[in-house]
Amino acid sequence: MSNKQAGPVESERVALKARNVSFSWADTPLHWVPGDPFTTHTINVLHLLLPAGERWFVHVYKQALPLIRDERLREDVIGFIGQEAMHSQAHDEVLPHLREQGLDPTPYTAQVDWFFEKLLGDRTLPPGRARRWWLLERIALIAAIEHYTAFLGDWVLNAAELDRKGADPTMLDLLRWHGAEEVEHRSVAFDLFVHVDGDYRRRVRTWALAFGALMFLWQRGARFFMENDPTLVDGKASFVEFYRSGRRGTLPATGALLKSIPRYLSRAYHPSQEASTAQAVAYLATSPAALAAEQHEKEAS
Repeated sequence: MSNKQAGPVESERVALKARNVSFSWADTPLHWVPGDPFTTHTINVLHLLLPAGERWFVHVYKQALPLIRDERLREDVIGFIGQEAMHSQAHDEVLPHLREQGLDPTPYTAQVDWFFEKLLGDRTLPPGRARRWWLLERIALIAAIEHYTAFLGDWVLNAAELDRKGADPTMLDLLRWHGAEEVEHRSVAFDLFVHVDGDYRRRVRTWALAFGALMFLWQRGARFFMENDPTLVDGKASFVEFYRSGRRGTLPATGALLKSIPRYLSRAYHPSQEASTAQAVAYLATSPAALAAEQHEKEAS
């Protein structure tokens, strides 16, 4: 079975750097998409999933660094690690704000922590083939997950309906800064997977696990928020409402999400064929948080 992969689009590559951003949540309302708690809470799941997930990315990639034989890829992976660590911190800082508004996410985040730290964490394996197999499995899982983080990043950069609905500008900046960096580094995880292994059967197998786990955790998180929102009576999350929100443009369209599956599973797939680095860089050049981080860096140097 051939493992031949498509090559990257060179013009889509950019040097990666972590931006030390910060956000103030004092003026962000509970339903930061006005009149739309379902969209608010469906997107809020990111704040619960990403801190643990991206800490896990960083942990696995630090183990993968000794396997990298290409200096350019090593630089990309180090840049990726820096950006993911910053993403984890930024989303983690939203959680106290949610607690202040009566939404304590601890019961859900405990489950997410178990998923990444225990189920997908380090295992007591003998050195050699077994330990390498488990590392390669997790590298492939990250490549599959990053396909969807890039998909979401591209979506939020183009989600004009959120602006039209009057979504909180600070939350939008967090989401779009993060989304832009996901687009910036969208090829790194896949390139690393191809570099250390690239087996197509592993790519398909780990995609199935990643997609299933993400869908399960996301719907569980949305249900948790809707059921525990202190302002809602009998709040519910449903696939039908997700589908309708996608048609309205306040959430990703179900059709677009489904169409992303065969693209990732195609043997000709490469992440650089998805989204636009130019658009991501353009947003980062205007993001209030990214600009403030750049100014702070200049003043400190």
